[in-house]
Amino acid sequence: MKILVTGSSGHLGEALVRTLRQQRHEVVGLDIVPSAFTDQLGSLTDRAHVQQCMSGVDAVLHTATLHKPHVATHTRQDFVDTNITGTLHLLEEAVQAGVGAFVFTSTTSTFGDALTPPADAPAAWVTEDVAPVPKNIYGVTKTAAEDLCRLFHRNQGLPCLVLRTSRFFPEDDDQPATRQAYADDNVKANEYLHRRVDVEDVVSAHLLALARAANLGFGRYIISATTPFAPADLAELRTNAPAVVQRLFPAYEAAYARRGWRMFPGIGRVYVNERARQELGWQPRYDFQHVLDCLRAGTDPRSPLTQLVGKKGYHSQTFAEGPYPVE
Repeated sequence: MKILVTGSSGHLGEALVRTLRQQRHEVVGLDIVPSAFTDQLGSLTDRAHVQQCMSGVDAVLHTATLHKPHVATHTRQDFVDTNITGTLHLLEEAVQAGVGAFVFTSTTSTFGDALTPPADAPAAWVTEDVAPVPKNIYGVTKTAAEDLCRLFHRNQGLPCLVLRTSRFFPEDDDQPATRQAYADDNVKANEYLHRRVDVEDVVSAHLLALARAANLGFGRYIISATTPFAPADLAELRTNAPAVVQRLFPAYEAAYARRGWRMFPGIGRVYVNERARQELGWQPRYDFQHVLDCLRAGTDPRSPLTQLVGKKGYHSQTFAEGPYPVE
């Protein structure tokens, strides 16, 4: 199978290209940044270049995007050009080329303000049925691109699946208060309970989506580590997360204490991946229990693929206030 991977120099793009090459697929990597995983240098805004890259392609994995870290450094028009117009070019050329499957990498950031319940409410139980309320240009453009995918499935019959991924970036947290209060590994371990996923699991979800796209036609799926929580936990989780986690994982406190780690005092949202597990047959391997097992064994909880891809950053320059400026 010949597969076009956009954003091939990024975290997920590189991970996909590495995996697909190992599986002996013919891969065309497209990015504006050169790397060992990018075959075609160019922008999605260049329709002619997109058409050239689509020649003979059987399937598309569209990961290229301007991300949340770019909100403070790029214009809103940049986001529209890349995330909406670029996606439109890919969809139009995919139809012309007779592509059999189109997988769009979206983000749980599309939910936006729907992720923050009122102060006296339980934590949000976030499924695909929650209506997005984008809070920045990133969320707006990703939601619009998702709708383009749905439109092309409806009107042109292109099988399109949308994967809303939670956090998988290895960079430090963007919030200064979080960086000051917790070690970075501590933050990421906590997040596996409700809002983080390993790159290796994201890759497996994308490959399953490719295989299932023709039968499913269109669908949106949350791609996040399987949470141990249930709806009955949400009220206490918002006000006393350590108590809930202790009840579910009695050994966690000792494992954390040995490293000077702490659980977040409260958790305000929980991403639910049930639909992806049921409809895609996805079986993510990396979750909070895996983290605890690795802490006990003294091993790295990150997948080998995550360790191989490593940190990339999102900007060529550095910022005194953190990994990237927050709008």
